[in-house]
Amino acid sequence: MLLLRYLLRETIKSQIAVFLVLMAIFVTQRFVRVLADASDGDIPASLVINFLALKMPVLAALILPLSFFLGMMLAHGRFYVDSEMTVMRACGVSEWYVTRVMLILGLFFATITAALTFWLAPLAVETEYQMEDKVAAEAGLASLIPGRFEETANKQAVMFVHDITSDNKLSKVFLAQHDAESSDDRIQIVYAQGGSVLENSDGSQKLVLSNGNQYEGEIGQTNFHVVEFEEYQIQIAEEQAEQQRRKMTAFSTSQLWDDDSTAAIAEFQWRLAIPLSIPFLVLIAVPLSAVDPRQGRFGKILPGLLLYLGYFLLLMASRKVLEDGKIPPALGLWWVHIVILIIGATLIMRDRTFGVKIRARWRSRGNAKNNASGASHV
Repeated sequence: MLLLRYLLRETIKSQIAVFLVLMAIFVTQRFVRVLADASDGDIPASLVINFLALKMPVLAALILPLSFFLGMMLAHGRFYVDSEMTVMRACGVSEWYVTRVMLILGLFFATITAALTFWLAPLAVETEYQMEDKVAAEAGLASLIPGRFEETANKQAVMFVHDITSDNKLSKVFLAQHDAESSDDRIQIVYAQGGSVLENSDGSQKLVLSNGNQYEGEIGQTNFHVVEFEEYQIQIAEEQAEQQRRKMTAFSTSQLWDDDSTAAIAEFQWRLAIPLSIPFLVLIAVPLSAVDPRQGRFGKILPGLLLYLGYFLLLMASRKVLEDGKIPPALGLWWVHIVILIIGATLIMRDRTFGVKIRARWRSRGNAKNNASGASHV
């Protein structure tokens, strides 16, 4: 029991460390993209953290199998480098026992990953779509950034707002209108001390300005017509846009189950493939982590990563081919799992009694064939 807890504790410690490092890298990369969208005015600055948080479940679902795989290889590699595994073997602990322990741990992480891929990640993607629709619908006030020239949602004017108060009132508003399709060079410029954005029931928005001046004239001329006003209104957004089309990643698992299309089947098998890959990765990581003490704990990391990348690249390629309808759903992504299972079983069985007997038989058959061919030549 002590050995069981020790194996689990060391593997989990390495797995968590790798998971946090990978999450920090990918979250930072995603944070830069979200900040770029916010600086371009595509999303409000107040929603940056919300959009970033909604990416967490998707990233975590993809990183968990990789972090568990690398955590096993690093932890078990240290066992070999520090000769701890040698002591375990001398005490009767076989590689198959270690594999069984890791399979138990793998089932635990597979359950967590399944909860992410089947429920939390689709919910996060759908929530992100809803937020994007809301931002598009509220493109008037929500997208305004004080101190920047911005185009209105209907592309009919350019405006500049000096400040926006806590009660969403605009202060010192500059507005320039020019009809690019018109044959003349007439332009309208409006400057007001204050203003606000009003939204109608149909989703359209109006900019209501107060206490300002309107300047109208031709570009390059000085004879502008000036009008003072107490209130000025201009349409800045048309009717609310239709809801953007969802990708399959935003569909709930129950919706995918009731959908017979190849795209839905491919998405369902992909969600199942991510947690299902964890037990198969155990069969690869445990035997590959066996290193010579002189190689160091990182001696087998490169071939292990190549196997991992090959596994997931095949899964992604099979998903694309299945979406295109080029392979039957019955084959789908399952053949990739079968290939990895064969590779993992081969690695596990190579040093066991059964595997040794099979290799001995093949060697004896090969020697018999060589002896027979040598006798025929004589």
